[in-house]
Amino acid sequence: MGRFKNKNRKPFVKQIAKKTPTVDHVTGDKIPKSLVFSRGKIPGPLRQLQMDLRKLMLPYTALKLKESKRNNLKDFVSLANGMMVTHFLILSKTDSAAYLRVAKMKHGPTLTFKIHKYSLAADIVQSQLRPRCPPDLFKNPPLIVLSGFGTGEEHLKLTTFIFQNIFPAIDINTVKLSSCQRIVLLNYDKETKLIDFRHYSIRLQPVGVSRRIRKFVQNHQVPDLRSLQDVSDFVTKAGYGSESEGDDEAATVNLSSDIGRVNRASTKSAVKLQEIGPRMTLQLVKIEEGLCTGGLLFNEYGNVDAKKSENEEEDEQESDEEEMDIDDEEELEIEDEEEQEIEEED
Repeated sequence: MGRFKNKNRKPFVKQIAKKTPTVDHVTGDKIPKSLVFSRGKIPGPLRQLQMDLRKLMLPYTALKLKESKRNNLKDFVSLANGMMVTHFLILSKTDSAAYLRVAKMKHGPTLTFKIHKYSLAADIVQSQLRPRCPPDLFKNPPLIVLSGFGTGEEHLKLTTFIFQNIFPAIDINTVKLSSCQRIVLLNYDKETKLIDFRHYSIRLQPVGVSRRIRKFVQNHQVPDLRSLQDVSDFVTKAGYGSESEGDDEAATVNLSSDIGRVNRASTKSAVKLQEIGPRMTLQLVKIEEGLCTGGLLFNEYGNVDAKKSENEEEDEQESDEEEMDIDDEEELEIEDEEEQEIEEED
């Protein structure tokens, strides 16, 4: 007996995954992609900082990159070639301090920063009264702002070039305002020669709208009016917090398009920055010509004390070379065994 067909049954349609773009529509070059990993043994807090940096570099990075003790720099280079990676962010730890290396594929240069202080994203969230993290916050890459780097020194020019190209460029004429939700700020202090690294989320607030009305429009929930005598009391009565926040003219912009349910085009909105972490205080120690190797283009300690700064990371590079030598020896042993087997068969 034949089976009856269910006419109401909908056919299965397989969704085609959207391919991520590989070419920047502004510059025409390939979109910058990064790998964030560590070399050597690092403590737990520094391991968490590594995860925070991976989250910061989203969406063009490997968030769930798995490392092992056997991996050396050569393994990451071969992986980067297949994934079209353009930059490396490498964390390491010595007895004296922690370091962050920012390297450009494939031939360098490599910038080495000494991490004086750092705060994790979790610590910053715990210190805030109302932390903010929308679900689509990391859907688009952040904007980058560099301050204090225009001193004319060659090493600062190179630092500016590396950081400007670590994120995709934007076109102010075609960019969607809704995609600009994060910003990375680097501020260079000439006196201390330290770089303040900050990561903020961007939110807009309509000017002249009370907090109660703003929440009502955003949440679409019926407010509790039991304690009020009239609906006008809900509009005129001050809500929790300052009703005049965001009225500073220096921090207001006129929107060209609608963003969300509250911020409308041709209206004034206040720009608010809220730190989401991580936070770091960096010092540029040296610049190498190649990928974690090569001649020194810049050294903060000069020619006299250059060896002191180099020795702190020589152990890590030597361990990488030893691992590469061990792999080569294993390959040679395998080849010798195969040759012996072939001779015995003959």
